[in-house]
Amino acid sequence: MNDPTPSFLKRVSLAFGSFFNTLSSPGYAARVQDLCEPAVPAPAAPAAPVVFKEAAPDAALQLLALLQREARLIDFVQEDLSGYTDAEIGGPARLVHEGCAKVLREHFSLVPVRPEAEGSRITLDDGFDARAIRLTGNVVGQAPFHGALSHRGWRATDTRLPRLAAGHDASVLAQAEVEL
Repeated sequence: MNDPTPSFLKRVSLAFGSFFNTLSSPGYAARVQDLCEPAVPAPAAPAAPVVFKEAAPDAALQLLALLQREARLIDFVQEDLSGYTDAEIGGPARLVHEGCAKVLREHFSLVPVRPEAEGSRITLDDGFDARAIRLTGNVVGQAPFHGALSHRGWRATDTRLPRLAAGHDASVLAQAEVEL
């Protein structure tokens, strides 16, 4: 009967013998290859391929231009604020906030993903929409999951971006201004 745990010298002998047999015998090499490849169970059902769609950069640039026009968002974010106090940043931040809120109100209809108040205890049953709900913290096991709603999330139900004229350069988010 063979020892289930061969000694070091026996393993060296096996390694050299396997090496030379693999080089000289295609059949032996095929058997070694089968031993080396992990067995992969067949999937229960073929997984649908993930289809990616191209994001339209003009719409993103248009939104960024609206946020710049109404809230001066790019100017605010590009500014180095390290030399300002919190009190000095407060006024400009309020203007940026008001302008961003105006753009959202005018161009989007938004509703919360979850209707409960933040901080509420909720239960997520098996089959919850993982595209709309992200689990955070100590995520272990299977649904149902019990936790506190830390953010309600947002879903856009309508988008109302202005039409762009043919030939419009959407990459110009804010024109340079020259005072005469």
